[in-house]
Amino acid sequence: MKPSDSGTGIANDPRPTVTRRRGLAAIAAMVAGGAVTLTACGGNKSSAAGSGSNAVKSEQSAGAAAAKDTSDASITITPGDNKTNASIQSSGVVTVTKGTLISVSLKTDAGSKVSGTLSTDRTSWKPDAQLQRATKYQVVATAEDGQKRQVVENATFTTVSQANSFIGYFTPDNGTTVGVGMPVSFNFDKAITNKKAVQQAITVTTSTGQEVVGHWFSDTRLDFRPEQYWAAYSTITVKIALDGVEGASGVYGVQSKTVTFKIGRKQVSTADDKTKTMTVVRDGKTIRTIPVSLGAPGTTTYNGIMVMSEKLKQTRMNSQTVGLGKAYDIKDVPHAIRLTTSGTFVHGNYWRPVSIFGHTDTSHGCIGLHDTKGGNDTSTPAYWFYNNSILGDVVIVKNSPDKTVSPDNGFSDWNLSWSAWKAGSAV
Repeated sequence: MKPSDSGTGIANDPRPTVTRRRGLAAIAAMVAGGAVTLTACGGNKSSAAGSGSNAVKSEQSAGAAAAKDTSDASITITPGDNKTNASIQSSGVVTVTKGTLISVSLKTDAGSKVSGTLSTDRTSWKPDAQLQRATKYQVVATAEDGQKRQVVENATFTTVSQANSFIGYFTPDNGTTVGVGMPVSFNFDKAITNKKAVQQAITVTTSTGQEVVGHWFSDTRLDFRPEQYWAAYSTITVKIALDGVEGASGVYGVQSKTVTFKIGRKQVSTADDKTKTMTVVRDGKTIRTIPVSLGAPGTTTYNGIMVMSEKLKQTRMNSQTVGLGKAYDIKDVPHAIRLTTSGTFVHGNYWRPVSIFGHTDTSHGCIGLHDTKGGNDTSTPAYWFYNNSILGDVVIVKNSPDKTVSPDNGFSDWNLSWSAWKAGSAV
């Protein structure tokens, strides 16, 4: 007998022992299942072949039985398992074909559950709100087919981080009514290098069919406007499909929504520094002419087209905020309407005598209208103008000794010719 076949040799090597036990267990299982026919010790070739054939048939039968018990329902989890930089808008969605969903669980890695809604036909489920950025989520979904056979699917994914995503803050807001001069303006929280892809993901349409074109003022600001002012009483629809759009290398959008706003009556007010008056024209008719006081020599008022972007019934105006040193600090300026980011306003003025309006320029670049302290006198021009204006209304200044306002100073977009505007499009 060879040394390797001796009892001592097997005892010193545990691996053959394990192999033998597994072999005996397998034979025992096959005997119990009737898959092997026992013959004389050793058997012959024909009996061995027959025994193997029976084993194969048994395995095939078991496979067929297992297939018969498998559910026809098929679950899909978006964005899939082990995905990173996943969308916060469309991730966590579960769908099923050839079956209906029984249960869906979506929770953060920390265990916080996310609520969701199951479709009426029970073939889809989605979160009730957008997910958090830079968060790991786990999904477990169970479905069954028409024969009540169930299937379970699991997935884990991580949403895009703040460092790897961008957001566009936009105006006007959904559901608002604005004047004919209000552009659709996006300010992105990160610099955009793939401007074409981002611009193509935003579509702006009007109920009157006006052509609308986007213009990039910088890597972070994109505005949309038609050639002429928006048509009065029209409806504007903005479709934002930035979710998953790569705005810069490795930086993706996370927004997907549709915004609708309305254009009100057409009101354009023209302040003429030559006549010291402001003429208010609504829907083609002059409704009021107001005496004004524009910028004094050295602090003149910009010429050009400006758009109302903010209304403040009362506000503090401090010259230091606009680089004019300690020239003034008025804590209760009434009826202030912002025209530029740099600080041009139409506002009430109670600290100057009424006699200067329509005759003398005394402001530091704003358009001043007679008012009273507190702004509660309904008979003053400033009170009337404030209450008869909406955001997006147009104010034009002409015949001032100053330059034309820069198109990107506030919503002064209309100072660019149509050809110059279209030249700033990335599409």
